[in-house]
Parts: sequence; C-alpha cells; structure tokens
Amino acid sequence: MTEQRPVVQTYTVTGMTCEHCVRAVTGELSALPGVEEVRIDLVGGTATVTSAAPLPVESVRAAVDEAGYELAGGVA
Repeated sequence: MTEQRPVVQTYTVTGMTCEHCVRAVTGELSALPGVEEVRIDLVGGTATVTSAAPLPVESVRAAVDEAGYELAGGVA
C-alpha cells in the first residue's frame, strides 16, 4: 500500500491586516475536514493549506467568509 501525499494549495485572501486576522482565518480553515496544516502569509495575503485531499474551493471560500474575509479567485 502506498502512502498518499498531502495536497498543498495556496489561496489569496483579502482583508487580512493583523494577527487577529491570521488566527480567525487559520481557525476556520483548520476546521475543514482533512486539513492538516494552515500557514498564513499576512504580508503576501495568502493562506497555504495542506490537506489529505484537494479541498473544494467552495468550502475554502465559505470558511474564509465565515472568518470575515474574502477569497480572491480560486487557488493562487
């Protein structure tokens, strides 16, 4: 049995300006099923998500919206 590699996807998130923003987006994205790690680049305005399988962009958009920010387009 072969081990499945994690999927790493980077998204552009608009509106993040501080550490509170980072915590809010990280918390919502981390709650998505299959997410293993979330890294936020506040300066670059990106969220890099490592997951067991590709995440539907609609799920990522909903999580970012729930945190109070906006997903710009799809995967960066």
